Amino acid sequence: MGSLVIVESPAKARTINKILGKEFTVKASVGHVKDLPQKKLGVDVEDGFKSEYGIIPGKEKVIKELKAAAKKADMIYLAPDPDREGEAIAYHIASEVTTKGKENNVFRVTFNEITKKAVLEAMSKPGKLDMEKVEAQQARRVLDRLVGYNLSPLLWKKIQRGLSAGRVQSVAVRLVVDREREIDAFNQQEYWSLPVGFEGATPPAFKAKLQRYKGDLLITRTEEDGRSFLVTSEEQAKTITKELSAGPFRVSSVEKKKRKRSPYPPFITSTLQQEASRKLGFSAKKTMSLAQKLYEGVDFGGEGSVGLITYMRTDSVRLSAEAQNAARAYISKTFGDNYVPVKPPRYKSKAAAQEAHEAVRPTSMERPPKVANKFLSRDQARLYELIWQRFIASQMKPAELEQTAVDIAVDGDKDTVFRATGQVIKFHGFMALYTETVEDASEDENGDAILPPLKEGDALSLKEIEPKQHFTQPPPRYTEASLVKTLEEKGIGRPSTYASIMSTIVDRKYVERDKARFSPTELGAMVNDYLVAQFPDLLDFEFTAKMETRLDRIETGKHKWDKVIKDFYKPFDRDLKKAVEDKTKVKPEDEETDEKCDKCDSPMVIRWGRHGRFLACTKYPDCKNTRPLEGEGQAPAAEEPYDEKCPKCDSDMVIKSGRFGKFIACTKYPDCKTTKAIPTGVKCPDDGGDMVERRTRRGKSFWSCANYPKCKYAIWNKPIPEPCPQCKAPFLVVKYKKDAGEYNACLVKECGYKTDPA
Repeated sequence: MGSLVIVESPAKARTINKILGKEFTVKASVGHVKDLPQKKLGVDVEDGFKSEYGIIPGKEKVIKELKAAAKKADMIYLAPDPDREGEAIAYHIASEVTTKGKENNVFRVTFNEITKKAVLEAMSKPGKLDMEKVEAQQARRVLDRLVGYNLSPLLWKKIQRGLSAGRVQSVAVRLVVDREREIDAFNQQEYWSLPVGFEGATPPAFKAKLQRYKGDLLITRTEEDGRSFLVTSEEQAKTITKELSAGPFRVSSVEKKKRKRSPYPPFITSTLQQEASRKLGFSAKKTMSLAQKLYEGVDFGGEGSVGLITYMRTDSVRLSAEAQNAARAYISKTFGDNYVPVKPPRYKSKAAAQEAHEAVRPTSMERPPKVANKFLSRDQARLYELIWQRFIASQMKPAELEQTAVDIAVDGDKDTVFRATGQVIKFHGFMALYTETVEDASEDENGDAILPPLKEGDALSLKEIEPKQHFTQPPPRYTEASLVKTLEEKGIGRPSTYASIMSTIVDRKYVERDKARFSPTELGAMVNDYLVAQFPDLLDFEFTAKMETRLDRIETGKHKWDKVIKDFYKPFDRDLKKAVEDKTKVKPEDEETDEKCDKCDSPMVIRWGRHGRFLACTKYPDCKNTRPLEGEGQAPAAEEPYDEKCPKCDSDMVIKSGRFGKFIACTKYPDCKTTKAIPTGVKCPDDGGDMVERRTRRGKSFWSCANYPKCKYAIWNKPIPEPCPQCKAPFLVVKYKKDAGEYNACLVKECGYKTDPA
């Protein structure tokens, strides 16, 4: 009869089918097949938190096909991804396709990479479902449902319709809000540095900084504000400059230190997301989507579908001995034996890491980026090269550096010291291939310069002293990379959740990106403040981290899932009831402005509505005049330049604001009345044209191809420029649950993929 292998994605199915051959039938479940119900809580809080899992609407056809294939098979192998979520998917598939009498013929197989060796090895040693993993995933799902399903309707009543909240996403929003308030409260301080240009007996000339003046450091650290400055005004700087300009100057000490810089460990999920954000400008969601394709398999010409990297959801830096030996051989051949360490490096994972997994690495040294790139898209190639370089560099020798520090004193004043530092790379080691980017470097740090040969007692001539004014800077806003790093450091969320956290808080309009940095919206700050006041434990960083640890321990059998949920739910339910009983609504007060209503000449005020702030007439409801409000200003929206020429008259185009929102128009209006809708960033699946928002005669929004009437593709739901992670449909769409807010769903109804409103 043959054997049946069931995986989640069609791409993964193709790769595994090629490996196993005709004796096996490989089918895809297209992600989850069962979930909690959409239209009700689905968790019985009175009866041990029993969960009502049912087939996801639209997945009936998939289940029917899997059942039919299972009936014809004498052995069934469940092969979803090797993590908690994959285990839950396997469990739900088994509950639907296992027939009476065949229970012992259903097996669980997992592999960290989709290569011939890994797949065949897994198939030769099949196991059984890990119910502790299933319970760990169920606990997370139930917990998030209890939070999201209860908080979202509360926010609808207290603030505005359509809002939602989640256990981890809300804590991420709090981080962004708290950082913004740190920035707002920051007390800027003026200070001055005194960089000096010196010249010795031999070139080159070099720069040093005044480090100590009459025994006092120019900058010292304090507990109160972090830094204390000796020179805080231009007058002081000029006085010191005049005093020191006379010299003479001599080298008081030269100190050379040899040190080693060790390579970075191979990527785990969080570090991959951080570095892809810094180096490639990828969002966490994009990084994971690209990595998923590299893991599941890409068409490699005559080889067929090939998995290029190991499983990308991991918190372990462990590497197999086989992978390390292959890397050492590649390094020896490419860079030389002197780049290969005596023993393979060992890196330590964090305490809670799942050591059964490996780090993210290439599956084979036979497919370097130069070979693989012709089979990959541009972004796939860039991510693959980053993973390749990080892995190879992690197995190379440390870099060897020589650090030189030169102290320069004014004759007769041993307590006044200038310092110059220089660094020379004596052996590049791993730095021949890879260096890590560092965000938000302090402006006070000296750059490493090339110094001339110097020895103690050498006389130096002064070329210039250039006092420089500085101001202390507030902590920077979070980028995706730094927010992921902070979430990981605080133990909030897990590797598989970071990408969805980032996209969710932006999609919900709780935070916005400005030059790749997150700042909270007014709505986000309002929701955050309400939740912090009403649910202090839920929004507490330490409480959230401890909850993550307890959820992890379910997987190892140290905690029972229902007790973990019970311990959480009792105080949560108490806070929820108090919040529901409180009849006050959260709404900003009207802000007075100098604007006058252009219909009745009454004063206009800034009000808060469903779509944010706007100008409204104070005579409402007698006068219903409103105007859009751009940013924090009180003027009507200004035209924005648009990088496109008018197709009719070749004039510049601009973005204007109208009654129904923004649109693109010709600058020669009214002589030229060309207008067009603003592209959504989503391409039409029929002809590749831009998808744009339009309105019916009754004002209802819909989205259609910009090439109408040539192309008549249209949908009612707002498109989201992210491919479906299950069936790879070109984009997702926004949908609404009556009582639980907004969620994203797959364009293809049969797929059934959706995000939770939490």
